[in-house]
Amino acid sequence: MASRLRKFGVTAAGIAIGAALSTYALQHKDTPQYQVQMEEMQRIRRKRTLPSRSEQIKALQSDEEYDVLIIGGGATGAGCALDSVTRGLKTALVEADDFASGTSSRSTKLIHGGVRYLQKAILGLDIEQYRMVKEALHERASMLRSAPHLTRPLPIMLPVYTWWQIPYFWVGIKAYDFVAGDRNVKSSYYLSRADALELFPMLRGDKLCGAIVYYDGQQDDARMNLAIALTAARHGAAITNHVEVLELLKKKGDDGKDVLCGAKVRDNISKKEWTIKAKCIINATGPFTDSIRKMDNPTVKEICCPSSGVHIVLPGYYSPQQMGLLDPDTSDGRVIFFLPWLNGTIAGTTDSPCDVTRTPTPTEDEIQFILSEIKNYLNKDVDVRRGDVLSAWSGIRPLVSDPNKEDTQSLARNHIVHVSDSKLITIAGGKWTTFRAMAEHTIDAAIKACNLKPERGCVTDGLWIEGAQGWTPTMYIRLVQDLGLEVEVAKHLAISYGDRAFAVAKLATLTGKRWPIIGKKLHPEFPYIDAEVRYGIREYACTCVDMISRRLRLSFLNVQAAIEALPMIADIMAEELKWSKDEKERQIKQCEHFLQTQMGHQANRTLKEKVPINLSKQEVDMYVKRFETIDKEKKGYVSITDIKRAMKSFGDAEVSGEELHDILKEIDTNMNGQVELEEYLQMMSAIKSGFVSHSRFAAVAEQEEIRKEQERLKKQITIERSGGGL
Repeated sequence: MASRLRKFGVTAAGIAIGAALSTYALQHKDTPQYQVQMEEMQRIRRKRTLPSRSEQIKALQSDEEYDVLIIGGGATGAGCALDSVTRGLKTALVEADDFASGTSSRSTKLIHGGVRYLQKAILGLDIEQYRMVKEALHERASMLRSAPHLTRPLPIMLPVYTWWQIPYFWVGIKAYDFVAGDRNVKSSYYLSRADALELFPMLRGDKLCGAIVYYDGQQDDARMNLAIALTAARHGAAITNHVEVLELLKKKGDDGKDVLCGAKVRDNISKKEWTIKAKCIINATGPFTDSIRKMDNPTVKEICCPSSGVHIVLPGYYSPQQMGLLDPDTSDGRVIFFLPWLNGTIAGTTDSPCDVTRTPTPTEDEIQFILSEIKNYLNKDVDVRRGDVLSAWSGIRPLVSDPNKEDTQSLARNHIVHVSDSKLITIAGGKWTTFRAMAEHTIDAAIKACNLKPERGCVTDGLWIEGAQGWTPTMYIRLVQDLGLEVEVAKHLAISYGDRAFAVAKLATLTGKRWPIIGKKLHPEFPYIDAEVRYGIREYACTCVDMISRRLRLSFLNVQAAIEALPMIADIMAEELKWSKDEKERQIKQCEHFLQTQMGHQANRTLKEKVPINLSKQEVDMYVKRFETIDKEKKGYVSITDIKRAMKSFGDAEVSGEELHDILKEIDTNMNGQVELEEYLQMMSAIKSGFVSHSRFAAVAEQEEIRKEQERLKKQITIERSGGGL
């Protein structure tokens, strides 16, 4: 108890220091220079229609010299492009894969200052940690203002199970509010045990003393990243995805030293290679920072220490739609978030050392760790099942040691900007929330190091992002009234595309129904429609993976639904991009592999195969009978023809060939095109154990058994006993 009280005392002292620093910062914020910057920012508007990808490629092949060439199309790279072009610099950006294809689409989706960082700053009297939190809180407010359609304030509950922690956490969270100053989202507050359970009914109630609720922001990270890149393109930046840097080019500078003057690149779609000239090159490649640094200097020491963070998605009923949950002290000291997102529930994250790869894959151990921690905070009525994991993904955090300092052993908690001898500007570290500030510091360093001549200073603080200018919270109503969209679809388009939602909706096809008039859904359980695929190509989507994971967020929400929607998505993309039959099949296979490996579907399949058959004799007899009902010809296995016949017999005659194959694949673990009895029993055992939530094949078998039983009973009842009116 004494140590706890000492800890509380240190915290209180730290709050006083933080308050003094915050007060000083707040008193010096609204300077005339700041007001001039805001007025200048409001004059910067999007300047042109969005060029096509082919037009962007043509611009990059024009042999003109750019002021700035940015390598990397994640949040930081896109932020650098937007900062550079709005200062009046001639700007280019290339990304080897797709915008946000790496860490920037695999985050916790939070826009936050870092409650834990502030705790460390106060307890350790660490001024660097404090500055990092203050900067992140400023940027949190900027993001919420710049892209109101893609962001929202989110209350997060911190449940407290020990009485002395209530004042401890309350003081700490109030310090978080105070450091944010007038840029705070909303004020935190205390909840009694009863109120906490009313707002979060699935929370474990035994020993609960109360809860603290504080506010951070939430975003759709991949679409935010894309919107930043599109905003840069509208302002004149030449940006393109799927263009990889092969070599950095150098020339002799005025002082006789080698300096960078451009890069040799390859379009991974057309396989064409060319050279881009540039006065300055910025390395914003996240986990791949060292690979670009070694292109510049093969002898340079590596500074990136990659760490894997895994998240899982559970059904929306696991959390209230307007309240998240934070576990600040898991069994191994890591933080676990439990957050509502796009009608699902995100849980994560892990923190494990890993190798740098373009294909990070979630492991079963990491998924099980998250599930086990969740169980500690949910009441016993909520059965946390492995089968409820709808999707899982891994993102690589690029923690870095600072090459500007002699001691490179300690990892930088904040971002670092480094200028090499040949003038390669490297921006590394940091986090999603501070992307804009990171970009500002990077372009400042580039201007100084490469003697660039911008027309103005940085104007991105509060600059409207693609879709924000004409957006309002009730804009979706006009989409419903004017265009005849389903309400759920209209809301989705409004928050995903902002004021561009009307341009998307105009590409929608007629449904042929009385209502909704337009907008054919790609999957019956989600609001994504056909028009988004056509519009996604205008947003530079080149592959099925680009579309299903980052233009649409389907693969991140439900990997099985993504597999089911894939054929329709591929058909539309093939039509728009003029793919051959072979190219369409290649795209589908490539996307299926992505969903299997990087979105957790393979982990689900592997787990099913490992589940022991734990059925009773009575259950085995019942399932054998059902299996034999479908296997009419007594072959010992069920084929796709058997499934089709069974579904047709109870009125499901319109089922497509793709859906039949999907039903077969979900249970065909040995991948031989047929369902054997052992595979069926394995699936039913997995459902019984909670490792799998449901199976469409199991539903078909059960319905067919019921139909057969009804037919048998009809035959037993004679006309004399039927009670007919003859």
